[in-house]
Amino acid sequence: MTSWQMVRIIAGFFILLSLALGIPGSPIFVTQWWLAFTAFVGVNLLQSGITKWCLMESIMRKLGFKQGV
Repeated sequence: MTSWQMVRIIAGFFILLSLALGIPGSPIFVTQWWLAFTAFVGVNLLQSGITKWCLMESIMRKLGFKQGV
């Protein structure tokens, strides 16, 4: 698995988890402030798409994942 694939998996997990924790109808609702984390992940995805640099991908490569193409 490449570092770019791991970034997508982690981002998707963070988005789904923060939605589950931030939407009042969810069985694991905590507070609506979790939706700010959803926005944070979205902004980081947007930034990495524009600049072609992603901190999470750099971390994944340092952890031993091969660079994505």
